[in-house]
Amino acid sequence: TTGAVYLGEVKLIPPTLSDEFFELLNLADKVAKIGVKANADTPEDAKKAYEYGAKGIGLCRTEHMFMAEDRLPIMQEMIIADNKEERQKSLDKLLEMQRDDFYHIFKEMKGYPVVIRLLDPPLHEFLPKEDVITRKIQEAEKQGKSEEVLKYKKMLEKAEMLKEANPMLGFRGCRLGIVYPEINEMQVRAIFEAAVKLHKEGHKVNPHIMVPLVGLSKEIEVVKTKLEEVARKVLSENNVEIPYKFGTMIEVPRACIVADEIAKHVEFFSFGTNDLTQMTFGYSRDDAEAKFIPYYIENNILEFNPFQTLDTQGVGQLMKMAIEKGKKQNSALEIGICGEHGGDPKSIHFAYTIGVDYVSCSPFRVPVARLAAAQATIKYSQKEVKLAETR
Repeated sequence: TTGAVYLGEVKLIPPTLSDEFFELLNLADKVAKIGVKANADTPEDAKKAYEYGAKGIGLCRTEHMFMAEDRLPIMQEMIIADNKEERQKSLDKLLEMQRDDFYHIFKEMKGYPVVIRLLDPPLHEFLPKEDVITRKIQEAEKQGKSEEVLKYKKMLEKAEMLKEANPMLGFRGCRLGIVYPEINEMQVRAIFEAAVKLHKEGHKVNPHIMVPLVGLSKEIEVVKTKLEEVARKVLSENNVEIPYKFGTMIEVPRACIVADEIAKHVEFFSFGTNDLTQMTFGYSRDDAEAKFIPYYIENNILEFNPFQTLDTQGVGQLMKMAIEKGKKQNSALEIGICGEHGGDPKSIHFAYTIGVDYVSCSPFRVPVARLAAAQATIKYSQKEVKLAETR
């Protein structure tokens, strides 16, 4: 750059990549033996990922769809519902919205696999903070809006009930789907109705459904059995056949240890390396990065931030064990990484050595990941050749 400093705002333009760079990436793809997908939660993200050469979506986080301004009130309605019937009315409204989201994401990916993670965060994250709800009750009382007072009082009661001492290890992921199966069932119906619509329009669709936070083989067995019934019902009602897969996110250390049992019920594993790192180290990421990780690195206690580059000695060994156990049970098991490490070159190199089939990262890191995947393939292929020559 020129080194000039501008006062105030200047017009920004999105970064562009040259034709020569894309030519280099295409050459890299021909060499790479590890695929690159993208984390994308919206059709816009999916479009950008496709433009940058992602061969599918490795993580679509459905909770982000519920946070939209027009959906959050419906989600809150569902959470504070007194019974299953009331909850179902709200879910029926959300179904239409989710179906539309999935339709456009599938369309943007043009037949490449789309891994959709079912609802993961605890339900209290969709409700306002308790002090905010209390203020809303007071405002509604002043204005004499009795219906709003009642609604916010119910919301406050629910927020207090859902409050947890440690939400990260609490009532979230597959645990939610087991206690409230209708939430997951709505999502899977939306996925397959969207897929059927595109299929009938002549487009290829490849949905992969991912169940989060599994630590027990019985959890995935219970969840998958119910959800597969929903998937088959939608396909049967429309008299179509669409290829699909069920898998799980491996992010709990116990899941790595019992991976062979979990592999009996799924067709793919995807490592959620962010949470797996937190649970293996016993670090809360936000607290650790703010309070002591920089000090640890500065004083040579840690070599690097394990949330940016994969810890190959600890977390990596759990992953290696999970892959070996999973593949022993199911040799066709597909293995992915969808945490932040999926865009880190050093982590990609390690992923190659333990038999990962693909990595998934943010759309803007896809070009870097494609190059790193090719470099890892070349580096370790040469080592394999040299090893063979010395035998």
